[in-house]
Amino acid sequence: MFLRLGLSSFGGPVAHLGFFRAEFVERRAWLGDAEYAELVAVANFLPGPSSSQVGLAVGLHRAGWVGAGAAWLGFTLPSALLMALLGGTLAGGAADGAGWVQGVKLAAVAVVAQAVAGMWGALVTDRVRAGLALGAAAALLVLPAWWPGAGGWGTLGVLGLCALIGWRVPSGAASGAGALRVPVSRRVGGTLLALAAVLAATFAALSALGGGWELLWATFRAGALVFGGGHVVLPLLEPAFVPGLLPEGVFVAGYGAANAMPGPLFTFASYLGAAAAPALGLGAGLGALLGTLGIFLPGALLMLGALPFWSALSGRAGARAALAGVNAGVVGLLLAALYTPVFTGAVRGPADLAGVLLAYAALTAGRVPAWVVVPACAALGALLA
Repeated sequence: MFLRLGLSSFGGPVAHLGFFRAEFVERRAWLGDAEYAELVAVANFLPGPSSSQVGLAVGLHRAGWVGAGAAWLGFTLPSALLMALLGGTLAGGAADGAGWVQGVKLAAVAVVAQAVAGMWGALVTDRVRAGLALGAAAALLVLPAWWPGAGGWGTLGVLGLCALIGWRVPSGAASGAGALRVPVSRRVGGTLLALAAVLAATFAALSALGGGWELLWATFRAGALVFGGGHVVLPLLEPAFVPGLLPEGVFVAGYGAANAMPGPLFTFASYLGAAAAPALGLGAGLGALLGTLGIFLPGALLMLGALPFWSALSGRAGARAALAGVNAGVVGLLLAALYTPVFTGAVRGPADLAGVLLAYAALTAGRVPAWVVVPACAALGALLA
């Protein structure tokens, strides 16, 4: 069942959640609307890939730990394999100048612009959140000049400041205790949360050794910080891979391709692991495997660990206010990434900008899905090269 969804679920996490509801609430009646809504709420509250986290929880609800594992594999594997194959093809940056790659990069600009616009409308709810979003974007654009070695730590600091301001200046978001019941004890949940913290500390310490440890930490750190949707993984991963491990063009092209795939957008890390493998002294297959495990593991541990504590956590107004601040900050994070590396890595002149505008018009005014726009831009780029 989840394998079929992994092969056919295009459209991003919001669309995936719609597919899940139609299949598991309406068609199969594995859980009710109220239970499903609570699972979605938990996933949105936590960092990580929301649609994958909901699928994991549905599998757990239906068939225990085996069901959770089967749900994750079925939904993730098709996209991860396709992205790993593409990453292995582009390893080393040899195809960076190809016409089809340039077409995918221009499509990526339009896709990210659409994501920024949509997330702004959903998450920037008042003047305070607008200030946080714009301030975060400005800080992240100038931070590399002020602090060249900041990398992902600078991003973490900006998001932490947004959480603090959000907590001190509440948005008025509604709060209320949840009523979700899950087959996970608090002891097991606490163990999983502790394991996530231990793995983070371990990977951070071992990343200095380079190789697979560096890849694991880069992807694990990004997966542990992604609030606000899968698109936010782009700016979180970019400092770790560009320019040290990958050319900017290869990085942006992979992100564009990920938007044309079914299943979770987080399989972008499968592509990055395969593409960066030569620079890390790894085989493409091992790089893809480590990238995939690294990006998904923190979200899975946090989701499964937090489920038994959700009722108490969801009733805290301060937690929801801090999350509102973080969500505004991630909009700014994505806005900064729209300029660099996405726009600066793709648009070389007026003709490229015209292509971006046409792709954006197709996505928005034409309502053409990304999985159609991205291949069309790739084909057009190959023809015009």
